[in-house]
Amino acid sequence: MKHISILVPQGAILGSIEGPRQVFTEANKFLKSIGKSAFCTVQLVGLNKEVRVAGGIYTVYADVLAKDVAKTDLIIIPALDGDMVKIIEQNQEFVSWIIKQYKGGAEVASLCVGAFLLASTGLITGKKCATHWIAANDFRKMFPDVNLVEDKVITDEQGIYSSGGAFSYLNLILYLIEKYAGREIAVFMSKAFQIDIDRKSQSQFIMFNGQKDHEDEAIKKAQEFIENNVGDRITVDQLASTFAIGRRNLERRFKKATSNTVVEYIQRVKIESAKMNLESSRENVNEVMYNVGYTDPKAFRLTFKKITGLSPIEYRNKYNRERVVAFA
Repeated sequence: MKHISILVPQGAILGSIEGPRQVFTEANKFLKSIGKSAFCTVQLVGLNKEVRVAGGIYTVYADVLAKDVAKTDLIIIPALDGDMVKIIEQNQEFVSWIIKQYKGGAEVASLCVGAFLLASTGLITGKKCATHWIAANDFRKMFPDVNLVEDKVITDEQGIYSSGGAFSYLNLILYLIEKYAGREIAVFMSKAFQIDIDRKSQSQFIMFNGQKDHEDEAIKKAQEFIENNVGDRITVDQLASTFAIGRRNLERRFKKATSNTVVEYIQRVKIESAKMNLESSRENVNEVMYNVGYTDPKAFRLTFKKITGLSPIEYRNKYNRERVVAFA
């Protein structure tokens, strides 16, 4: 039987503690109802017996203190809220405990922005990690040696797991149930909790706002130029000439400042504009395509799907407001 430790750190988001606890517990109940043994025991593990969460609104009572857990099989790091630097400092005892348990054979899973606490252990340096897309830029700054995969819902590498943003952590919990208890149990839990099983990407949910939290004023002006001329065909050479920066220097500085190449940034700005049009307007896909500066339908479809995970028509059918109301 697996021993699962759900951490209760300072700054934890309550739902990502209770959610996994509830799903694991219900999976055990279902197994017992069909004459099988429970697959896990679940404990809430704290540094203190009482932990105030959600800005002090709630108190979570830990089942056991970390110092009293000699060995566990799976550690769940919940999502966190607040200043990540301070939160990591407040949870340093967990950092050393996680490292010790992992070296002793435990697996570790982070939920949403719990990835910051996971990354602070150094266990995922050079490895893949997912987190909420809103926190992606801050994560890259704090942990440049981690391979952040912004579009993924789940990563699984050498006994370390991570999940994408918000409630997509439930997909990782199902993934772990399938691994430990079997596909049948995971499918039942997906139906019981109405979770879309096997969802692989969070790309369709990402809203691209650009990365302007940097000090390179020339690059900020280049970003604004791209965003203000979304319907034009903009080239790297044009930007270099407009802002009197050598092409190679522009590309180097742009990548450093925004974590995107110039071409990637142009594409993401255009596709974000196309997404908003597809969500709210009555224009057809070709009209939307022309509005954001594409003339080749195939190139537009390929770029749109690469960034969002859906074709333009699939995206429109799923998110267009008038269409959703019409079929309600």
